[in-house]
Amino acid sequence: MRILLGAVLGLAGSAHAFCGFYVAGGGAELFNNATQVVLMREGTKTVLSMQNNYQGPPENFAMVIPVPIVLQKENVKTLEREVFARIDQLAAPRLVEYWEQDPCAARENANREREYSKMLRKSGVVYDMVEGAAPMVKVEAQFTVGEYEIVVLSAKDALALEVWLKQNDYKIPAGAEPLFRPYIQQGMKFFVARVDATKVKFKDGMAMLSPLRFHYDSEKFELPVRLGLINAKEKQDLIIHILAKNQRYEVANFPNATIPTNIDLVPSAKNEFGPFYVSLFDRTLQKNPGAVITEYAWQATSCDPCPTAPLTEADMLTFGSDVLPVNPGDPYNPASGFVLTRLHARYDKSSLGEDLVFRAAKGIEGGREHDRQDTGLRQTAIESSYNNFQGRYAIRYPFAGEVKCSDPLWGVWGGNPNGQKETLAAQDTAFQKRDPELLAKLAEADVPVFELKGRKPLSGVALRAAAGEGTTPVKTKRWWEFWK
Repeated sequence: MRILLGAVLGLAGSAHAFCGFYVAGGGAELFNNATQVVLMREGTKTVLSMQNNYQGPPENFAMVIPVPIVLQKENVKTLEREVFARIDQLAAPRLVEYWEQDPCAARENANREREYSKMLRKSGVVYDMVEGAAPMVKVEAQFTVGEYEIVVLSAKDALALEVWLKQNDYKIPAGAEPLFRPYIQQGMKFFVARVDATKVKFKDGMAMLSPLRFHYDSEKFELPVRLGLINAKEKQDLIIHILAKNQRYEVANFPNATIPTNIDLVPSAKNEFGPFYVSLFDRTLQKNPGAVITEYAWQATSCDPCPTAPLTEADMLTFGSDVLPVNPGDPYNPASGFVLTRLHARYDKSSLGEDLVFRAAKGIEGGREHDRQDTGLRQTAIESSYNNFQGRYAIRYPFAGEVKCSDPLWGVWGGNPNGQKETLAAQDTAFQKRDPELLAKLAEADVPVFELKGRKPLSGVALRAAAGEGTTPVKTKRWWEFWK
């Protein structure tokens, strides 16, 4: 189950649950099966957008989220669902298929590119890649947005808040008070959004809720997640997307790690990419206990390879650039310069003792075809002046055709000569089967960080030899050595 933050409370006498802890009449438990979070940050302004799906009977329910200020109606709006699916697909780990290009044509192209590069260097042009308690609980605001009837509360006592919620027909599990207390001590408010089920479409027993967006000013940049552990019994997955001007983010109060990338896979991995990625992710967490894993850091308006179109100016406005502060010295462009960071945490009650706090981080690069080292593709992230990091995995098909030149250039990979195949994204990883051995089974390249030996692919020459075909004597220098 993937969770977001806060908690959703069932109305007394009915079976409801949402986004963190779940209660139902007769003791039944229900679950939120998907939540997405997008945070946009500039200065002290945070815009938080979230999409939840509630699975259960079509009756009223509500969610409670700690927020740092009293939100007014102008701070809150509903969004269309489609943009969340796209940002999730854009930043998700991706699988691409590469075909080795005709080595004779590759040699001709490399010669032309080398001459062009020399010309650029001489001209000074630098090419850069894109980058009773009632008196102690106060109702601060009340308003309606879409299908949500919203109340914003402040409280002086955690037990008082628990009593107020029960008095107002919210059925919550015992033991919630200790989890409310830290937020009250920090002076946080509580955003209570009751859902009017008569305004919600249900599909296969799941409420298709309108995403909510709200914004506020706060010196702290954090995400309250502890309330979501009240009834947690299993591991929880949390995926956060952060959009910020020319800035990547990581967590400040937990270890950070980047997902190993640039791993070549056997062809059968195409049908098991989701389970493969889960196996890789679990291995990464095992090696980095308690870490939050960076899966993506890239300019939001570009991608390579692209599992879907990059974000547009309209998308940026949707996620909050319309309310961000504007630098008077710069021309206003809602899509300009934003970096999209994707963070992935997996935890339970025992491993998450505090909310997530974010800090600015240096740029990183990795998961590119040009990221080569002596042993092949570099599988780790390195610091960079820009953000070009992604979880990228590849299936490669060696060239097996006739070589008609004496100086071929091997190891140049591109699209299918018969048409480019689709780039696949690993989505809904919280629901994939978990097989710890799948990484070792599907990795064609070595994975040094885990001391795994991959199955070495045959070169085009070896394929022809295995088929009993004659081969022209060729040089075996690869394309990245050609540039040395």
